[in-house]
Amino acid sequence: MCDYSLEAYLSRPAEEGEKLTLERFPSGSQGFTTGPSCDLAVCVPAETHLLLEGIGETVRQACGVGAVEEVVMTRLEGGPYKDAVRFSNGTEISLQRFDRGLTAVIVAFPQTRIEPADAAVAPAEPEYV
Repeated sequence: MCDYSLEAYLSRPAEEGEKLTLERFPSGSQGFTTGPSCDLAVCVPAETHLLLEGIGETVRQACGVGAVEEVVMTRLEGGPYKDAVRFSNGTEISLQRFDRGLTAVIVAFPQTRIEPADAAVAPAEPEYV
């Protein structure tokens, strides 16, 4: 998911295991990219698990978290920016509140629901001797 504030930029979907960097784009919005140049936004779907590294002191104190945390990508309902993460303690915070240069590793994408095949099996016929 890429915040609407990044729609003016080229973008691509994130890949599992990829290491991303949070950077400030020329528009002033922060978003994930693969390095310090902000010419390509990398979009991360909601419910994706990320390992954040380098969480700044301000966010750590405000959210009661450490410098390294596993989080889940989420979407905020209100406010001008929608892209956010949810910490394991339930706290949600906009990507805009993190320090530039934060790194995120894509741990796992949301599981797609797979409907089981028709598992109804007729009872076995009794054996006659």
